[in-house]
Amino acid sequence: MRDRRKVAIWLGVVVALTILATLLIVIRRQKPILLRGAVIRQDADARKELPIAGVEITEANGLAIRTKSDSSGFFSLALRPLLRRGRPITLMFRHPDYQPLDLSEFVGDKIYIARLAPLPRKTRTESDHPEIAVGNVLVRYSMKTTTAANIGSAVKTFQVENSANVPCHGQPPCSPDGKWKAAIGSASLDAGVGNEFRNARASCIAGPCPFTKIENDGFSRGGRTINVSARNWSDTATFLLEAEVFHPMVSDLVRQSYPVIFGQALNFTLPAAAEGVTIEAEMNGAAIVFPLGPNLFLSWADCNARTNNDQTKVYRCELKPGYKFH
Repeated sequence: MRDRRKVAIWLGVVVALTILATLLIVIRRQKPILLRGAVIRQDADARKELPIAGVEITEANGLAIRTKSDSSGFFSLALRPLLRRGRPITLMFRHPDYQPLDLSEFVGDKIYIARLAPLPRKTRTESDHPEIAVGNVLVRYSMKTTTAANIGSAVKTFQVENSANVPCHGQPPCSPDGKWKAAIGSASLDAGVGNEFRNARASCIAGPCPFTKIENDGFSRGGRTINVSARNWSDTATFLLEAEVFHPMVSDLVRQSYPVIFGQALNFTLPAAAEGVTIEAEMNGAAIVFPLGPNLFLSWADCNARTNNDQTKVYRCELKPGYKFH
């Protein structure tokens, strides 16, 4: 009897450990459910529902790993393993400049949108200085542009010597139909350091040109060096290789853009190659230029930027207390 009891106990322990190990393996292999959504500013005007970055997002009962929204307001919240779809959860959104939001939802395959109400802005009292008016905002930036100056042309002639009506007998080079003995000649040009050829062309200019053919085109794409080879299956023919010489130059081209203003924020986009971004604005009627810099610092606004898939950048600058758009 005792031996049977011991065997039964050991069997029970083994079964329990097997079940536990299986559960652990399942938990580890199970991919966590990701809740994806966006955090935006609450406003009756859809144009003013700006994305909010840096919002802390978690689940009230500890069922998710804490995360933050990025510059576009996007968030991806990973739930703890073994959570099933359809389970009720409470998503918590926290940001120091906005009222806290607890959103009652269900785990599912959907887009979660959280609209946060901004806290009352600090304004200057009548005894303080009046708000500074910001107007006529203009964004300036530069882009590298390549221009090329035509500094001359290059010409070279070459001959392909041959005698007409000589049978080929299968000994190349031959005419395209393989009947007559042919010859091949070539020529090349070098534009020099820092220069390049453009509009290059090659053609037969003397001799029995109808019985010639441009064999290799190493010129039409241009570049520092170009070359050409020609086939001739008649008497001696003369060819001309000619191209224009350009000197490329890189310079900065200054451009400007007018931002769009909704409420207390201005928005603008810039090409991926934009450099030296500055914002020109009138402060109480005086025009001032503000370099934006890599840290996106402005004394009168809080700015952030995000990069699109095509590497263009989206900028948003929200006025600080004490300033207003005129």
